[in-house]
Amino acid sequence: MRISKRVRNISPSATKEMAIIAAGIGGCVSLGQGVPSFATPPHIVEAVTRALREDPSSGKYSLQTGMPALRKRIAEYLLVEKNVVVDPESEICVTVGGMEALLATVMTVVDEGDEVILPSPTYASYIEQILLAGGIPRFVPLTGSWGLDLEAIGRAITPRTRAIMLCNPGNPTGTVFPDDEVIALCRQAIAHNFVVITDEAYDYMVYDGAMPRNPLSIDAFRDNVISISSLSKKYALTGWRVGWVAAARRWMEQIMKVHDATAICSPTPSQFAALAAFDGDQQCLAAMRAELVERKALCCARLDKLHKYFSYVPPRGAFYVMAKYHFSTASSQEVAIRLLKEAKVITIPGGAFGEGGEGHLRISFGGESAVINEAFDRIERWLASKTSA
Repeated sequence: MRISKRVRNISPSATKEMAIIAAGIGGCVSLGQGVPSFATPPHIVEAVTRALREDPSSGKYSLQTGMPALRKRIAEYLLVEKNVVVDPESEICVTVGGMEALLATVMTVVDEGDEVILPSPTYASYIEQILLAGGIPRFVPLTGSWGLDLEAIGRAITPRTRAIMLCNPGNPTGTVFPDDEVIALCRQAIAHNFVVITDEAYDYMVYDGAMPRNPLSIDAFRDNVISISSLSKKYALTGWRVGWVAAARRWMEQIMKVHDATAICSPTPSQFAALAAFDGDQQCLAAMRAELVERKALCCARLDKLHKYFSYVPPRGAFYVMAKYHFSTASSQEVAIRLLKEAKVITIPGGAFGEGGEGHLRISFGGESAVINEAFDRIERWLASKTSA
């Protein structure tokens, strides 16, 4: 049977692929998938349970754009936390996680043959979403410290450029792009008539300094910025699948067409969970963040012990490290598979995140400290066996 070209052009997620391989091996520990280990906070679970019992609307479709109360609450959050002014009626759409928001946006912006600039290493799913839309990813390497190379980005802009996609703070690098550099990109977007798509799923997780500025807060950029966010990582709601896209009305009217054709609406129980997350006790957020700070320190300390084998740029945000390996000249895919099969440790090959990621392994420290320690213990034993051999 014939498979569509758009599907043949994309690849399965390396993150999911490594997990599937590991499931067949058994007994593996993970530094792979970017999922915080925390359980959904009890007050969120209780609020959803109560809604399911007492509110008949909780099991039905919401409005396509999302529950009015949730859209209003998101607008309040954006205003208070990011100085972003949006109309909850016409400039916010609640989506099935940040991923659907990203895909609906890419499908709205990108036509066949259009180009999208990706500072690389970049989030792997951006690549597949662009290809699915018929677009062409244009990789521009980040600097050695995982910063934006504005001059190289400027040289990559062509008449076919339709967007640049930024994850800030960054997956997979843990970088936080400076506000002035993001603003400079937005000025380029105005000058060359393209869109800056900002993915802020990790905005709460910045280790030094303030949360990155959302460029949608600057009036001059409103027609050239589309902002994506999610509560998945922040409130341990990864399985609930609730996120949103915020943009000027002219964009939202078109993004909504894709959202309607794709999902109709975000799961209504998940929207109740999002409301409870926003309105409930925020101490859970502080506790989870504090734990991630400790896990970051642990992960970096374990990497420092292996300085003969790995080098890395300390992460400034999110919960990832891109570790450059020095013990092999093989591809990152081959190294990650060997580490998985021989040491039973899941990592993600850096090449999956674009050209700038080759020669690296992405390590997540979202897991529990005991898991991080066990994984590094296995890596140390594996490296020792290779060295002695």
